Amino acid sequence: MALSSTISHAQFNLDGQLIQRAEYRHGFNRLFPEGDKPAGFIAHRARLQASYKMESFDFYMSIQDIRTWGNTPQVKATDNFLSVHEAWVEAKLSQNWKVKLGRQELNYDNARFLGNLDWALQGRAHDFALVKYEKENLKFHFGGGFNQDAQMLTGNIFTVPNQYKAAQMARVENKWGDFHFSTLIWNDGRQYVTTNATGEILDEGIRYQQTIGLPTLRYPIGNTTLSAFYYHQLGTDVAGRNVNGFDLSAQVTHQITGAAQTDKRLRLTAGFEILSGTPNNDLSKNRSFSPLYGTNHLFNGYMDLFYVGGTHETNVGLQDYFLRSRYDFGPRFFLQTDGHLFYSQADVYRANGAGEKMDKFFGTELDLSLGFILNDAISIQGGYSQFFHTDTFEMIQKRGALSDNQNWAYLMLIFRPTMKNKFIGILL
Repeated sequence: MALSSTISHAQFNLDGQLIQRAEYRHGFNRLFPEGDKPAGFIAHRARLQASYKMESFDFYMSIQDIRTWGNTPQVKATDNFLSVHEAWVEAKLSQNWKVKLGRQELNYDNARFLGNLDWALQGRAHDFALVKYEKENLKFHFGGGFNQDAQMLTGNIFTVPNQYKAAQMARVENKWGDFHFSTLIWNDGRQYVTTNATGEILDEGIRYQQTIGLPTLRYPIGNTTLSAFYYHQLGTDVAGRNVNGFDLSAQVTHQITGAAQTDKRLRLTAGFEILSGTPNNDLSKNRSFSPLYGTNHLFNGYMDLFYVGGTHETNVGLQDYFLRSRYDFGPRFFLQTDGHLFYSQADVYRANGAGEKMDKFFGTELDLSLGFILNDAISIQGGYSQFFHTDTFEMIQKRGALSDNQNWAYLMLIFRPTMKNKFIGILL
């Protein structure tokens, strides 16, 4: 009887998703050296999602399996590809206040700085404590995280790579009429360790870098939408250098709608993004902006040559001038083409800064994307990209003589029966 009473006031839900992606790589993420052979593979994400909701509490947990077809034997006892993606509890403190504790996705705004990395099969989640105040259009979130290697008895040195030891954030979102905006402050603390020639630790601690931004600035005018974002980074990087970087973007999107009964529409976008960089002849200060925890695949071309997986970090920066167009043949099928012109933001010199100044032009990328929804549960997505590089970008990549042909293609099956976003990794 007690169990029946509890269940009557709670809701349990179990669902999941499955993504299968085949890829051909001949210049994806790193420009392709001349004479090498392209890569091809099939990989998947299988994620099981469970939630338990009560009047004042929400519990959520997701377990995922990330693997490449064939990387384990057909007959096996165990492997290392199963992991917990999220595990959190959210408590309702009052009508407008909530607190959320545990491993969770931080996915805000356009996911440029804080995103769940949905394109990458493994995704991204933070071990975090988050406090929320939400009332009508006003949303105020703040919180932080503190990371350690393990439950140690002595010492506090954090060695997990590419991750903060301590971080704090505050974000405000609101609307004034049709004008939608948000502000963000993120304080990122990285572990540093100084040792002598024998490996003895001389000094250790945390160096903090601050990111202050306006992640969302959006204003619609009829069928046209004006949008922009700006971030600025200050503080000290993990190497001890002063940081002074920025990320500025603006774009205009116009929609042309067909007859109401056809559901056809054409959307056109033109814009730019400029991420500051450090001239390669003067590395005494860090002027390079880093979009630390964003879903960076969405920006600067789908071949992931910039700011994805550590590529082009603390480098000469980037200017990206783009045109995008998407045509929806109906509610189930779209075709999109993107074009990018890439330039360095800072000056580039030959021979790692010791030679003459080079032209800033990096090259051109063309991206073709398409998606088709088969039914409420299954969709198909694919794409092809081509990159035309210059001598400047070849020198920046430092991979020797490069192939004249740089391209990438993928085909993906997405099973998401309970989720609204039937496609991933596509931005207009």
